Amino acid sequence: MEERARSCLLRHRDTLQQDIKASYLMDHMVSDNVLTHDEEEKVRAKPTRKEQAVTLIDLVLQKDNRAYISVYNALIRESYGDLASLLQPDLPLISPEAQKSFSDGGTPYVNTTLIEGGVPQRPVVFVTRPPLVNQIREKLYRLQDTTGWVTVFGMAGSGKSVLAAEAVRDEAVIKECFPGGVHWLSIGQLELPGLLVKIQSLCFRLEQTLDSSSQRPPNSIEEAKDRLRYLMLYKYPRSLLILDDIWDGAVLKAFDVQCRVLLTTRDRSLVDSVGGQRFEVHVESGLGHKKALEVLALYVNKKPEDLPDQAYSIVRECKCSPLVVSLIGALLHDFPDRWDYYLRQLKMKQFRRIRKSSSYDYEALDQAMDASITVLQEDYQELYKDFTVVKKDVKVPAKVLSIIWNLELEEVEDMLQEFVNKSLLFRDCTHRPYLYYLHDLQLDFLVEQNRSRLQELHSKVVRQYQQFYREGPPISGDQECLYWFRYLTYHMANAGLTQELYTLIFSLDWIKTKAQLMGPVSVINDYVEHGAILENSEVCKQFLEFLSVNGHHLEQKPFPDVVQLGLSQPVSSRVYQEAQLLAQQQTSSGALYLDWVNKSSLESLSRLVIKPLQGFIYYACFSRDGLKIASCGSDNTLQVFRVTSGEKLLDFRAHEDEVLCCAFSPDDRQIATCSSDKKVKLWNAEKGTLIRTFDEEHEEQVNHCQFTNTRRRILLATCSNDSVYNMKLWNPNRQSSQNTLFGHMEPVSHCCFSPDDTYLSTSSSDGTLKLWEVSSANEWKSINVQGILDEDEETETIVKCSSWSADCRRIFCAARNAVFMFDVTTTELLSEIRTNRLSTVQFCDACPNSQLVAVALSHYAVELWDVEAKKKKADCRGHLSSVHCVRFSPDGALLLSSSSDQTFRLWETEKIHTSSAVSLKRDLDVLFDDRDVIIVAPDNKNKLQVRSGNAGDVMFQSQKLESRIRCVCLYRDPLVVALGQEDGVVQVLELPSGKVLHVLSGHTKTVLHCQFNADGHTLITSSEDATLRVWKWRTGECRVLQGHTEQVRRFLLLETMFPMPCLLSWSYDGTVKVWDMSTAEKIQDIVCHQGSILSCDASPDGHLFATTSTDKTAKLWSLQSWRKLHELIGHQDCIRSCRFSWNSSRLATGDDYGEIRLWCVLDGSLLKICSSSRKDSMDSLHGGWVTDLHFSPDNKVLVSTGGYVKVPTVQSETS
Repeated sequence: MEERARSCLLRHRDTLQQDIKASYLMDHMVSDNVLTHDEEEKVRAKPTRKEQAVTLIDLVLQKDNRAYISVYNALIRESYGDLASLLQPDLPLISPEAQKSFSDGGTPYVNTTLIEGGVPQRPVVFVTRPPLVNQIREKLYRLQDTTGWVTVFGMAGSGKSVLAAEAVRDEAVIKECFPGGVHWLSIGQLELPGLLVKIQSLCFRLEQTLDSSSQRPPNSIEEAKDRLRYLMLYKYPRSLLILDDIWDGAVLKAFDVQCRVLLTTRDRSLVDSVGGQRFEVHVESGLGHKKALEVLALYVNKKPEDLPDQAYSIVRECKCSPLVVSLIGALLHDFPDRWDYYLRQLKMKQFRRIRKSSSYDYEALDQAMDASITVLQEDYQELYKDFTVVKKDVKVPAKVLSIIWNLELEEVEDMLQEFVNKSLLFRDCTHRPYLYYLHDLQLDFLVEQNRSRLQELHSKVVRQYQQFYREGPPISGDQECLYWFRYLTYHMANAGLTQELYTLIFSLDWIKTKAQLMGPVSVINDYVEHGAILENSEVCKQFLEFLSVNGHHLEQKPFPDVVQLGLSQPVSSRVYQEAQLLAQQQTSSGALYLDWVNKSSLESLSRLVIKPLQGFIYYACFSRDGLKIASCGSDNTLQVFRVTSGEKLLDFRAHEDEVLCCAFSPDDRQIATCSSDKKVKLWNAEKGTLIRTFDEEHEEQVNHCQFTNTRRRILLATCSNDSVYNMKLWNPNRQSSQNTLFGHMEPVSHCCFSPDDTYLSTSSSDGTLKLWEVSSANEWKSINVQGILDEDEETETIVKCSSWSADCRRIFCAARNAVFMFDVTTTELLSEIRTNRLSTVQFCDACPNSQLVAVALSHYAVELWDVEAKKKKADCRGHLSSVHCVRFSPDGALLLSSSSDQTFRLWETEKIHTSSAVSLKRDLDVLFDDRDVIIVAPDNKNKLQVRSGNAGDVMFQSQKLESRIRCVCLYRDPLVVALGQEDGVVQVLELPSGKVLHVLSGHTKTVLHCQFNADGHTLITSSEDATLRVWKWRTGECRVLQGHTEQVRRFLLLETMFPMPCLLSWSYDGTVKVWDMSTAEKIQDIVCHQGSILSCDASPDGHLFATTSTDKTAKLWSLQSWRKLHELIGHQDCIRSCRFSWNSSRLATGDDYGEIRLWCVLDGSLLKICSSSRKDSMDSLHGGWVTDLHFSPDNKVLVSTGGYVKVPTVQSETS
């Protein structure tokens, strides 16, 4: 320290020690980096105020010029103006060399100017915020030639003061705009006497700098204001006055002296009380994730990447608040082992324990928050407390608050504007009407302050809602309506209103309305979040299961009937009982409902069904923590869902072509995708942002991608259809591949790391399974799977996939209809299973905690096998198309399956099993009478079963037949059944005895259809051998109808439309033929289509018949002239079914895409479309083929069947 400065301190030592409070000054000195924390503690350890002052002065005397200047600035900031005047004459001059020791980074001119003006130096820990600093400087340049105000506003702790000081730490700004100097004055919350002292101190400092003769201090605010106006106008005409932390407009008026002012405040509206030009800069509440980590790193003297995981949690918890990050960082500087402690205090909202350890104005974080609220009017303070019950990150429309506060909307909007002005509330202006929300710290503070009133405040919200909407809930779909549907259950639960919550969420009306407005996931969340507090957990479980399995239907348009879905539930279910009650009420007004009467053994094994895509789902997988599911497929998107509820977390277009696979990284921070567009991409798993694209090395579609399993060394493996360079290993942080694996000469369909990442398995179209050493990228083992499947055949064998056992000792692979288990070390075949010969294994996955292997099959099924025992353990039925993928969760508790039916299903591994019930095949016939329904069908063991439909009782069951039953038909009197078999044999049995009355032989191939005529004496059959046969079944007499060149799927009897009994048949050969059954003579032979005919129907009035074909057309024909009347064009897929209405005025057609069209028979015009291709529709009506159609007798309702049964109305004739 210069001798002159040191002498001044010694000379005035007694006066300083007598008057100063050391704790006030030390915070500034620590911030200026001239006093260490240890020295601060040494001073604070002294028992009396005077001893603390003595110790502080002794420390300063041992330091350099910077300590002297820091004491001087601290005296000014803490309103010791008289003491500062004692030190001012001997302020040391800062040389360029000495200036280098300052951390501010400014030039000597800048630092001298700012020191003289009392501008605080940079904090001990400082990170730049260039965008905000530049905004403030841009506004300051507006004051270059005129007086005015620049307002920097934001919530508590957002860094306003630091930004204001940083904005003037620039030589160009000072020289060009404020050559008269920069003068800093800290204001805070002041009464008028305190304000007078502040202005006196400022005037004193300005006069001292001028070295003018001393004047008496002004005695009033008006006198002080006049003195300041004189000084700024005549002595400092181009200077900047910085007013830090202004709270009151009346205080600000005292500085309205026509000068240039930069002010920081929480209330942006304060400048409305003064005149002149006004500019403003809003300071966001958060630093940003990267900057916040940088602050913590500086405090603890580490690199950001070396910070512990708790640092990331602290930053997330406080939303990057500069105040909180700085307070905790300073505490960690002294207690570096307290990461867990301070994170815990932050999570527990213990703001009082996050106490002052810097130069901030408040002793603890809670004081900083409370200061903003106490300046409100008392009634406003009380209303502000209602924000306590708003969930984090939720934006509330003003209409909701007007209901809660029982005030006019305009009055509420004015009140909210004041909250926004005071930085107590934020407004989202991207929506109209505006939405309002709190910063997390503000909300946490309110919760802590009002913890004893939480239930009362939630109850207030519910009661106000019930009062306002006593006639029924809102259905407008606007933001106010959506708020209630999202959060009413949350308020009820937290208010302890269990009965009201119970009544609400167990109501199908609530489910219907909420699902229509918000989708099924939000409804499912109600049961997931609040199920534990409801009295009847079994009822909650029933509703949750109902929505989990049927929720994907509730995303369809037109919206399905929730009551009809509810009627499909078990009779004991509360869902069914609620639906039955509503159905009874609505049928009185003409509604139609179908009640499934024989569902006593109904069982749903799926835990959750999600329909994410508008196309096939090729792959779905769990995150490594088991909490999320990622899915991808033919619509080029990647989607991520929450496992518990199916809530969609991410949904974005990932590639320009089909996405074939997706995989989570070991830390779940990234997701890899690969595609038919030959690219591999890495995505941020939280935000869905693209990290990197690998698009230069694969030249064909990339079939599969997989990360390593451990975090030790993260690699990504990809495989493709390339002929040679089809296997690659990538370091996710580098653009080029790390290794290319050579060995497969055909496309590679799948790759999989062993659980310990030692090996990589690859599956290929060359019929081999190869194992590679990951460390060297060398081939280790090769298993010839094709040689195991067929030694003599030349049939191509594609190894679809592979999966490792948890102990890495065994490996499983799938090919054709088999799954093999090999010993990894010896490659010995240990076991194999063969599935249905008519199906292929698409995928297999080994359970990580058991001996089970899941198998995805092309015939819509998922099976669980114990491969070692070669025993099937479970069937998972429910998919309506090929299953592409199955994956176990990391703990093996859940199984995920994805399919071409556009859904993925979640199964609980321990609950799925092989059903003991016998399933009936679809080749059935039914007889209805007034008392009962008789159903005949073959079962899955090829036994013929006859059952009573109402009770489900078995009337008759045959022995297992050698040849597969392909068709059946019943006749009422006498009660007999005919069955056609795969070997061409037809049998007629008496019921219920099962006695074989006749065996009819003649067909050389499978019998596809059989039917009795009206009097029951004649039986007609059609076959794959391209013939029809007319049997007098009691005698065995037969007439053969020959003429078709391909199989005859079905036929129609036209017994009442012509003088003689006739029969109309259609075939895959594209023709329709009409026969006289009595003579076997062909009456008509019509070439109807270029493709195969799939269905045909005759109009009830006997004038027309219709045909549909694989050529995607339907045609109307005359039964009198046999001419084509109309060709119906518009379907985009094979038309599989058709049906006339009972009044013969309409024709319905259904195709393989699930689309149904309704046509006018008179002119062939299109009346209506039920389809996924419409703009307001989300999926096909059936998830696949429309196999049959039927009109109700009044022609108002059309029932369609396929993957589902649908009942669309047909009265509206808009297309």
